[in-house]
Amino acid sequence: MAVVGDLRVLLRLRDFRRLLAVRLLSQGADGVYQVALATYVVFSPEKQASPGAIASAMAVLLLPYSLIGPFAGVLLDRWQRRQVFLHGNLLRAVLASLTAVLMLSGVPDWLFYVSALCVTAVNRFVLAGLSAALPRVVDADRLVIANSLSPTAGTLAATVGGGLAFVVRLSGADSDAAVVLLGSALYLCAALASLRMARELLGPDPDLIGSRPRLGEALTGTARGLVAGVRHLARRPAAARALAAMTVLRFCYGALTVMVLMLCRYAWTSSESDGLALLGLAVGISGAGFFAAAVVTPSAVGRFGAGGWIAVCAAAAAVLEPALALSFAPAPLLVAAFVLGLTTQGAKIATDTVVQSAVDDGFRGRIFSLYDVLFNVAFVAAAAVAALILPSDGRSVPLVVTVALLYAAIAAAMARFGVQ
Repeated sequence: MAVVGDLRVLLRLRDFRRLLAVRLLSQGADGVYQVALATYVVFSPEKQASPGAIASAMAVLLLPYSLIGPFAGVLLDRWQRRQVFLHGNLLRAVLASLTAVLMLSGVPDWLFYVSALCVTAVNRFVLAGLSAALPRVVDADRLVIANSLSPTAGTLAATVGGGLAFVVRLSGADSDAAVVLLGSALYLCAALASLRMARELLGPDPDLIGSRPRLGEALTGTARGLVAGVRHLARRPAAARALAAMTVLRFCYGALTVMVLMLCRYAWTSSESDGLALLGLAVGISGAGFFAAAVVTPSAVGRFGAGGWIAVCAAAAAVLEPALALSFAPAPLLVAAFVLGLTTQGAKIATDTVVQSAVDDGFRGRIFSLYDVLFNVAFVAAAAVAALILPSDGRSVPLVVTVALLYAAIAAAMARFGVQ
C-alpha cells in the first residue's frame, strides 16, 4: 500500500520519529484523560449523572480549543517549541495528578472542573506546536505526506488511549483517579521524549523571535485577522455554506452523543460497569464509521461533488437516525452510531476540501481557526440543549425528531444550493 510505503520513508528520518513519539504519547494521554473525565462524571457510583453534568464535562473538554486556539500561534511563535512540549506535558502531568487527588477528596464539582479545564487548555498549545514544528523535521517534498499521516497517527493514539482507559476502568481499578494517574504518567513520558530533540531544533529561530511585534500588538492583530477572515468567508458562499452545514451536523452528533451516554448509564444496564462497557462499544463502532468515511468519501466526492456528498450524508442521517433511534434499544442505536460516525466524518472531509479549495491561501489559516471554533462550540451547544430536553434515562422522542429534522433541512439546503 502507498500509505505504508510513505510511512516507511518518513520513519527513516530520526527527528521525525522523535517528534512523532511526542505526538503519540501526548495524544494517547489525552485519550486516557478524556475518557477518565467522562466516566467519572457519568459512571461513578457515588454520582447521579445528569445531562447538565455531561454538558459541563464537554465544555471543559472542548471550549479551550475554541477560546485559546486562534491565539495559540501568537505565543508559539515566541516560545521554543521543544520547550512547549517539555514544560506543557510536565504541567499536564502535575495538573492531571491534582485532578486525581480532587476526585478522591470529595471537593466541590467546580474545583474539579477548573483543574480539568487547565489540563485541556494546555493541550491546545501542544497540538498546535506539533503541527508548527513538522516542517523543521521533514523536507518540503515529504511535508504533504507528513501532514496527512502524523495527525492521523495522533488520532489513532488518542483512540487507543481511550480504549486503554476503558480497559483499566473495567478491569477492576479502584477508581477513575487510577485512570487519570495513568494519563499523568503518559504526559510525563511525552515530556521526557521531547528531551531527545535539541532545544533549538524545532524553532522558531531566535532572530525571528526578536523581530516579532510586541505581544499585545500581536494578540490585537490576531483578533483583527479573525474579523477579516469572517469578511472573506462572507464573500466565499461555497465555503460559508459548507461550514454552516458542518456546524449543524456537528450539533446533531453532539446531542445524540449525550443521549447515548444517558442511555448507557441508566436505561440499558443495571450496573455502572455494564453501562461503561456499552459506551466503549458505542465509541468504537462510531470510530469504525469515521474510518469507513475516510475510505468511501474520496470516491463519493468524485461522484456527487463535495456539496452533493454532504447532502447525501445528511439525507442518510435524516432517514436512518429516527428509524434506528426511536426504539431506544441498544442494537439499533449501535448501528446508528456507525451510520452517524460515517455520515458526520464524511461530511467533514468534504467540508475540509471545500474550504481548502474555495478560500484564498492568505486566509486559510484564519478560516480553519474559525472552523475549529464552530466545530467545538456546536458540540458544547448541543450538550447544553440536550441537557434541557433529555429526561434522566435518556429516552427523548422530541430530541430524536428534532435532530432528524435538522438533518433533513441540511440535506435539502445542500441539494438546493450546494457549494456553488
